[in-house]
Amino acid sequence: MGEDPLITAVRSGDEDAVRVLLEDGADPNAVDEQGTPALCLAVSAFHSTIASYLVHGGADPDRRLPDGTTPLLRAIDSGSIGLVFCLLGDAALTSAATRVELLARARQWHEIGPIAMLRQRTGASDEVERVRIRDREWFTDYHELRLGGMTVRDGHTGILTLLEKHFGLHLDIDELAARACALEYPDYEHAVWWEIVTTLAKRQDDETWEAAAALRAHPDPLHRRFGAEVLVCLNLGDPMTDAPSPFEQRTLEFFLNWAEEEEHPDVLAETLSGLGHHEDPRIEPLGLTYLGHPASKVRALVPSTLGIVDSERSGRQTFTSEGLNAVLALARDADASVRKIAGYRLAHSLNPEPTVGDTLAGLLDDEDQQTRIWAVFGLAERDDPRCIDGADRVGPVDEYESWSWILGAPSRYEQRRREREAPGTTE
Repeated sequence: MGEDPLITAVRSGDEDAVRVLLEDGADPNAVDEQGTPALCLAVSAFHSTIASYLVHGGADPDRRLPDGTTPLLRAIDSGSIGLVFCLLGDAALTSAATRVELLARARQWHEIGPIAMLRQRTGASDEVERVRIRDREWFTDYHELRLGGMTVRDGHTGILTLLEKHFGLHLDIDELAARACALEYPDYEHAVWWEIVTTLAKRQDDETWEAAAALRAHPDPLHRRFGAEVLVCLNLGDPMTDAPSPFEQRTLEFFLNWAEEEEHPDVLAETLSGLGHHEDPRIEPLGLTYLGHPASKVRALVPSTLGIVDSERSGRQTFTSEGLNAVLALARDADASVRKIAGYRLAHSLNPEPTVGDTLAGLLDDEDQQTRIWAVFGLAERDDPRCIDGADRVGPVDEYESWSWILGAPSRYEQRRREREAPGTTE
């Protein structure tokens, strides 16, 4: 007897096949030849989407397995915040005993640490292999830790935070900030940092805003950076509604004042990023003062502060003359990351000045591939024939599908040119 088709689809990571099989009546609690449920196979492969399909199809995340675990406990062990999120059901239906068990498991990983826990679980004393990975289902980063045949991600502190929120526990901002800032490798793309920031931002209350603003006085720049990001996310509000942020004006005034006084580049960059979500005539002059800042991360945020004369729904914009000159200067910056951002902004610029096209053409041989891509796209959008030669310099592109519209710009330009040159065409 062959393997269950659903098990085969889960093992191969075939999301579409899993979805179709479940829609056609496949048993979501199917097990493999060792008795391992399909949901556990998805968890062990860190496949959040498939896990979500299985749970919504009826797979039981609290099913007790022979080793005493459940799929949800295994998801907590995995260190993937996204996996745990997909397996969590209605908090109101979760028994008190289950809540205690889940929180205790997450807290154990958080307090002992994933490396020490790996050593306990495996009994291995070898060096832990650490690999930075991108969770492409959730657009967040982790360190994947491998030891003794076991692999986990270092998201356990974020999982504890997620479970506390899910079960209605309300930790104050100082404790959550301490968690984020105590990460072994604290960075702003990490899944744990993002989970903690968004947990606070979703509260949308004055208490959280004031507590985040109070971190401006913290002596540790990492805490100040954390407070600034929470304020930015609070101000952005609920993305599911069009309601204006209740914090907009005071956040604007707060960041204008803070940006003038902050000296640490990480924190200053975040305040400038925050100002980029506002429209006010005071922002561009302030941003332009940082055009020559010694930190590239600060210079890279200058374009976000620039005023817009006109814009389109497509994201294309017309800069003020001062703003355009700033972006042109940043496109010649010594730092590749700054040039990339400037190239992106120029590629979406509606400014008609010929120097925009010339500057984009100058980026066609940039060391950074994404900068070259934006240069080609911008030239094509301006109907500049230099985009054709530039397209040949882009090189092979990873994840072509996500770039397909951008990379197709030269072909669309050629199509427009042929249509204009066709017999009988009038201008």
